[in-house]
Amino acid sequence: MTAETGRPGIAALAGVRVYRQAASPDERQNALSNTRPRKEQAASLRGRSAASIGPERLAWAAGSNTLGAAPRGARRPGAPRTVPTREFPSLLMYLSQHDFSCDHALLLETLAASDRLLIIQDLDGVCMGLVRDPLTRTVERAYVEAGKLLEGCFYVLTNGEHIGSRGMNRIVENAFAGTAEVKAQGLYLPGLAGGGVQLQDCHGEVCHPGVSDAELAFLRAVPDTARRFLAGLLAEPPYSLAAPEIEALVASTVLDNLVSPTVNINEFHRAFRDRPQAYASLQRDLARLMEGLLREAAAQGLQDAFFVHYAPNLGRDRHGERLKPADGADAGTTDFQFMLAGAVKEVGVLVLLNHYYHRHTGEYPLGEAFNARQAPRDPEQLLALARERFDPQLMPRIMGVGDTVTSHRHDRDGQVETLRGGSDRGFLTLVQELGRDFGTDNVVAFVDSSRGEVSRPGLSLTAQDASGSSADIWSAVEGISDHQDPLRLNFVFPGGHAEYVRFFCALAARFRGKGRPPSSGS
Repeated sequence: MTAETGRPGIAALAGVRVYRQAASPDERQNALSNTRPRKEQAASLRGRSAASIGPERLAWAAGSNTLGAAPRGARRPGAPRTVPTREFPSLLMYLSQHDFSCDHALLLETLAASDRLLIIQDLDGVCMGLVRDPLTRTVERAYVEAGKLLEGCFYVLTNGEHIGSRGMNRIVENAFAGTAEVKAQGLYLPGLAGGGVQLQDCHGEVCHPGVSDAELAFLRAVPDTARRFLAGLLAEPPYSLAAPEIEALVASTVLDNLVSPTVNINEFHRAFRDRPQAYASLQRDLARLMEGLLREAAAQGLQDAFFVHYAPNLGRDRHGERLKPADGADAGTTDFQFMLAGAVKEVGVLVLLNHYYHRHTGEYPLGEAFNARQAPRDPEQLLALARERFDPQLMPRIMGVGDTVTSHRHDRDGQVETLRGGSDRGFLTLVQELGRDFGTDNVVAFVDSSRGEVSRPGLSLTAQDASGSSADIWSAVEGISDHQDPLRLNFVFPGGHAEYVRFFCALAARFRGKGRPPSSGS
């Protein structure tokens, strides 16, 4: 049993799927698709050891990372891609066939050898620890410098923001000599913030494509509304807090982000640790605040302009995202974000791919003005748009990296159902599906952020034992995934952000320069 969780540890989470050369293209395609049920997959993983995978088994490391990319027009839209008939090594190991693997050496070697690579990565909990007060966040200088080495094949995708007092740019500047050095060297983290509506380049140039002045004006007023709401609420039962405590908690709780104003109640989970019912009541009260803001926006002619994002959450229903109630030590939903409609991470994946293609070809497959507000929101429509517009010969292998994925068993009227959510689930799922559809062996990586200041489910891992036996894999990922989960977490970083940052820096040192466009002379 692990000391932290009391759940069974797992001796080896290094699930590796190995396929020998298939006799026909159809058999190779079946190997790539891997249609076996997850429970059967899990059974086959138990007892597998990462140490048993030698460097001689590093798949097709020296060749193209594109498996099954057919020329444009070679198949009808939506039809399965065929595996190319070029000569394959006798032993294939697809990164996308791993489950909860800790074999970071294998991941590093294979990614570094890829001829085309795109890393799409969340921020909080991934490259820096989760903290109760966002103003105390720090990032390692080495991580920022590694991101620069990966320029052209690395973008961030976050529900936080680049700008503002709590934005990522200030954190990056604090790691260096200040704004001038970071801007001159192009060290800002490029990519999308605000769920996909705030676009930034490495020099800190920010824009909000597709966002109207009326929407921005409404968003600017949200923090003051939230402060007034909390100040009045917390003075009354069941909270009954003193004025000085209310002032301090509100100051650290209301985040004045420009396009994603947020109420973050991490500090309340600590303050109410002996009053769990008060914390649960606060979650409900804040959901009521957010619903009121949506009604107010509609009254001002901004019907359907916004939505409420709960992080973590329990997925969506017809009303929107489901709040995740606190459950014992699990804080449940801690971030109540008022977001622009269309600002969802999975849409951001296509926006970033559009910029990736432009960097390498000089053309925008989706058009120069394409943005998250224009894109379809249905996952199948997003995939269809990608099939139609992106040249499969140029599609990179994508590694999506996140830390917020949930799986929760829920009893509804005597029937147990599994609710799956998390703010990273959507974009990681799209990365997975793009890899299957384009045959690029995409990777989904999960960073365990449970050891920070914010309580959330984590991986129950122990060191690999000599016998190679393991406990139930699904007990080890309880609260994160389950045996029927369609999202496969291929590689995991149980050591949290520090372990991932070391990996990221090592990968940058190996891959440096490959992300530059051909015109740069690389």
